[in-house]
Amino acid sequence: MNTAKAITKYVRISPRKARLAAGLMRGLPVVRAQEQLSYSQLKGGRLLLKTLNSAIANGETVHNMRREQMVVKEVRVDEGPTLKRAKPKNKGGSHPIMKRTSHFTVVVSGE
Repeated sequence: MNTAKAITKYVRISPRKARLAAGLMRGLPVVRAQEQLSYSQLKGGRLLLKTLNSAIANGETVHNMRREQMVVKEVRVDEGPTLKRAKPKNKGGSHPIMKRTSHFTVVVSGE
């Protein structure tokens, strides 16, 4: 059983929001997972679709797997570095703004 993997790093979406989209595709055949993500209204779905397409292309070119037989084996959304910003508040104070990033890992396997 061959596996192909794709990794996308430093994506500007919080991991919590991206994990909602990752749950839509976990364990599905890749054709069905592409449909789920493309019709999803989530930003994470659009970003994870790119990583899924890359994993499918890796499987087809490197391991000679057929798209119809591939299944999403693993989807992982890890936390990346956080960009720390500040927003001015009253009386000269400031409030931290955390701009979170994510790392996506998608593994597909052929039957």
